[in-house]
Amino acid sequence: MDQIKLLHQEELYSNLVVLGSLMKSVCSHNPDFLTPAENYQLNVYYADALYEQEEYRKAEAAYEEAIQTKKAFTKTKDKTQDPRQKLLQQSWNSESLPSEIDVRFKIHKCLMQMKNYREAISTLEAIPAKLRKPKVNMALAKLYQQFGKERPATTAYKEVLRQCQLALDAAMGLFSLGVKGTEVASLTISSLPNANQLEWLNFWLKGHAYSATKEYAKAVSTFKSLETGSVLRNNTNVLCCLAENYFLAGDYTNAGLVYQRVHSLDPLNITGMDFYAFILHKEKKSVELRSLASEMMSVTDRKPEPWITMGYHALISGPRKACRTVYFANKAHELSYGQIQSLLLKGRALLQMNRTPEATLHFREAVRHAPHRFEAHQGLVDCYIKANRLREAMTTFSNSYHVLGSTPRTLTALASVLAKDRMTLDKAKTYLEKALAEDDSYVEAVYLLANVLTEQDNTRGAIDLLRKHVELQSNSRLHQMLGDLLARTKDLLGASHHYSIAINLDTTNTKAVQGLQRVENSSDSLDVGMDEDGDAVEESSEEAEFDTSDTVGAWTETEWLS
Repeated sequence: MDQIKLLHQEELYSNLVVLGSLMKSVCSHNPDFLTPAENYQLNVYYADALYEQEEYRKAEAAYEEAIQTKKAFTKTKDKTQDPRQKLLQQSWNSESLPSEIDVRFKIHKCLMQMKNYREAISTLEAIPAKLRKPKVNMALAKLYQQFGKERPATTAYKEVLRQCQLALDAAMGLFSLGVKGTEVASLTISSLPNANQLEWLNFWLKGHAYSATKEYAKAVSTFKSLETGSVLRNNTNVLCCLAENYFLAGDYTNAGLVYQRVHSLDPLNITGMDFYAFILHKEKKSVELRSLASEMMSVTDRKPEPWITMGYHALISGPRKACRTVYFANKAHELSYGQIQSLLLKGRALLQMNRTPEATLHFREAVRHAPHRFEAHQGLVDCYIKANRLREAMTTFSNSYHVLGSTPRTLTALASVLAKDRMTLDKAKTYLEKALAEDDSYVEAVYLLANVLTEQDNTRGAIDLLRKHVELQSNSRLHQMLGDLLARTKDLLGASHHYSIAINLDTTNTKAVQGLQRVENSSDSLDVGMDEDGDAVEESSEEAEFDTSDTVGAWTETEWLS
């Protein structure tokens, strides 16, 4: 037994598995070889070694055997007054043995590894409430929350905070369950001495309270002030919170910039990198996404974020690799039950593979688990649109609009569905104008409104809209769209000018490159015609041919719907 303890202490688990197995066989043939206390301890140490060797089912059985050993001895000593039994009892009490509570907690860990979540709950619930340590309550709280048992989850989180006031993950758990910030503060910072010296922590809690109530703008402001004006500057935890709230608010540009900064400060950080991968995929930055995926997988393959990153890298490579994305999404889901990003990723891959019914089921599940996630609602609507079920798409997003609230993003999304039908173009225009009235810099609404105006034969209105916004926020796509419309109106010089700006801003903008080539070819044709006959162009009834299919396509399927 001294050698068993030594192997356990030195963490020589593979050696302990071998010796423990031999010892258990000896004890089965010679029950008196070890005392009950030693037999109990042997089973616990042997189970610990099996757990470390990732033999979870076998470890669970060894832990259960240890508990049964203790129960059998307890019953025996209650029924007899044998002096030898009394001596063994004294030996049991004098040993520094693992407690039964710790053993049950280890059984729960084995069950978690085997995905037997309900059995894990039952194992922890078998521990009397008064004897539950903070780690037991924390594990129970997370499991209760996972299965939608909000009331017992709240109670368990509060028990953790009563014993460990700065268990901040428990505090965030309470926020996510709808507990008010003042109540959480009373259990955490307010209960500490010298709380006035922890103003930065108070701001951190306040930021999470705003995020939990979906007040993302206030959360962004709080985390931003915390990061720039306190001792927490360049803290990756605070930066990840800031980036996540930008993301949830729909500001993918700023979220991407902050996540890029986080990755630069700490290349080993994986928190939020699944969101960052989504942003890089949306922006079609394949090189950056490939680099991020490689780096994340080198950090760990036991967390969902690296697999999500790999999935988006496969997805950006085209439909032929979408099946890989499905595999990566499944791996992420296995590592974290109910992982929303994995559902969204798999849904998007299935949609790209034209397996629309399956994609619909995944997006519905994502909406059920996270009704506040815009991307889940958007994916579901995309499925209906692809299946030509426009009426259901409109109904779905009308309901989603009430859940998500009136924001420029939701207004634009609702307008995008209405814009699919010429009969509802006026309604789409109204929603888009409302979106721009709330935020005149929301460029997705500008793209779609320009398309709607064009569909209504108001090309001049679309041109004026785009001219206004290229002055406010110059980007490649705005200039390319303006170039397309100017080309349609035969303003070849203006079209060439804006195509050139678009290409300078983004050399990968193929539509701008193709548009410029068409304009140059048309200009050459006109020059040749003028040389041959100066009046030929004016007299000719033939119009220069411009391929505007790219223009219409670009506006009909806006980037945020891709």
